[in-house]
Order: sequence, then C-alpha cells, then structure tokens
Amino acid sequence: MRRGGDDHEPSGTAGGDGPSRISPGSAARHAASLVATLAGRRPESVISIERKDGEWRVGVEVVEVSRIPDSADILAVYDVRLDPDGDLISYRRVRRYARGQMDCERQR
Repeated sequence: MRRGGDDHEPSGTAGGDGPSRISPGSAARHAASLVATLAGRRPESVISIERKDGEWRVGVEVVEVSRIPDSADILAVYDVRLDPDGDLISYRRVRRYARGQMDCERQR
C-alpha cells in the first residue's frame, strides 16, 4: 500500500541500499501504526530505523503491561520490516523487559 503526501522520495535517494519510495520518517510512522494495530498496544517510541537491501527495518518500543508506578511497566521492542513502498514484510517481538532495566548488551 503506497503512502501519499510529501514523505515520498525519488528512488535511490537519501543513502541506503537500493531504491526506496518512502522517507525514513514515513517508514517510522507507518511501522508504529502497524504495531499499534497488530499488537493492540500504543507505541512508546521508534528506537531504531535502518534501510538495507531496499527494505526498511524499524524498531518500535511499546508498553506491554502498564503498572503503578510506571517505572514498573513492562516494555517490548518490535522489529518491523517494510518493503520500499511501505508494505509490511514481517513483524515480530524481539525483546521484552522492565522499564527500569539497564541494557547491558544482553550479557548472558
């Protein structure tokens, strides 16, 4: 599904590998919207975006379990892959953690 508006770029612009028909901002907003729809959770933030081999990979952080105080919330990161037009290729939860948990590069 192609997105409308001024967020489109001509093919092959703005760096990356291969042509893309949507801008990084448009890809990030669309990925967050997909996570909201598919996971049924409100996106907290977009934490990563990368274009590789013509695809967009977007990391979207969401609150999975809301607790009081909010420092006890359970968060999750979803990896969303979009094609150059912004259509969904894949979506999956890659990490789940407590809001206050320090990210020590997964030392295990």
